[in-house]
Amino acid sequence: MFDLIMGGDYYMKKTMLRQVMSAPYEIGFDQVPVPEPEPSQVLLQIKRIGICGSDIHVYHGLHPYVTYPLTQGHEVSAKIVGLGKEVDKFTIGQKVTIEPQIYCGECYPCTHGKYNLCESLKVMGFQDVGTASEYFAIDASKVTPLPVHVSYDEGALIEPLAVAVHACRQAGELKGKKVAVLGAGPIGILLCQSLKALGADKVMVTDISDYRLEIAKECGADYVYNTKKLDFSKVFIECFGEDKADIIYDCAGNDITMNQAIQNARKGSLIILVAVFEGMANIDLAKLNDSELDLNTSMMYRHEDYVDAIRILDEGKIKLKPLMSKSYSFLDFEKAYKYIDENKEKTMKVIIEVDSNED
Repeated sequence: MFDLIMGGDYYMKKTMLRQVMSAPYEIGFDQVPVPEPEPSQVLLQIKRIGICGSDIHVYHGLHPYVTYPLTQGHEVSAKIVGLGKEVDKFTIGQKVTIEPQIYCGECYPCTHGKYNLCESLKVMGFQDVGTASEYFAIDASKVTPLPVHVSYDEGALIEPLAVAVHACRQAGELKGKKVAVLGAGPIGILLCQSLKALGADKVMVTDISDYRLEIAKECGADYVYNTKKLDFSKVFIECFGEDKADIIYDCAGNDITMNQAIQNARKGSLIILVAVFEGMANIDLAKLNDSELDLNTSMMYRHEDYVDAIRILDEGKIKLKPLMSKSYSFLDFEKAYKYIDENKEKTMKVIIEVDSNED
């Protein structure tokens, strides 16, 4: 059995709404029973859900690893309203986020601490049921508490912030480092802020959108350049001098940005690919080899990245509000996607308000 509290009254709501994407461009809602948490689970009242680029690919039918119908939702904030009888480290009413990875725990990556690379990895909202419902039951091990003063809107962006923190971790020691971030989308801007929060000295951000670069500057980028108007190789030297940057991150994921990185990187330095690359790459591996460049990648996150993401947000080192473009109610999920499609250049993060209350 479990305890349930909502609005100060003890009762059980029997049914709830759950989002269902039956096919690309087709979003509806089912009335389904409120789940009863298993002994090791908590019951969450879902508050906010963030929409990311992968969600948009699912909406357009372009994601290669999903089948329909599905329920979305992996960037999420919530309130605990029910506890399984074995759960003792959380309390009713606690503000939380979740880690949406489902991993086997048995393959080589899992048994060596890299469960984000599980051979049979599934992610809620893609290969498994997502959180886009009024309530959601989940194992307590996948729940991470949020500070009480962090808003639910901010809590829904901990997941992409953890992506950025994990990318920082892939570079090792950051103190005093000079870093270039290619691509000023949400992840690029979160990465810029995380790099600064974790000790990087100077961070340059490039993009082909002045609007996005303005947000990057507002969020703490030391230098911003529109490489549609300016030559990358020149501004790279202008920023960092002849010794160039210590690390280059590709957060755009295309031939242009990766080749900018390879052609201009200081010999023996580090390039980290964070973005999902657009198809088969056509890049200069001869130059990569000749310059003895280290090409690394970054994939999702682990629990320690969530912990550090929440810590640096709590320390006031991360600005999330400039990234929040618009909010929609739960029943207007489809309108949110249409808004994104119609405002691609000026949309960063759209938030779904499953429950608009802050309590």
